[in-house]
Amino acid sequence: MEIDKWGRRIRAFRKLKGYTQESLAKELHISVSILGEIERGSRLPSEEFLESVASLLGITVEDLTPVDK
Repeated sequence: MEIDKWGRRIRAFRKLKGYTQESLAKELHISVSILGEIERGSRLPSEEFLESVASLLGITVEDLTPVDK
């Protein structure tokens, strides 16, 4: 499912950059539960959210984009 691929990539980059769910959620001004839902694949991230995450983590939205296999 494409939604959970977004979440897995966000989680991987979050951990790589040293953020906890709590710290990233705080920086993004969202609740931890929303971030958790996105990372688990039960909520589709918006384009605005993806841009915010990418900017904060110093990566591009393309880096977050799931690779089709």
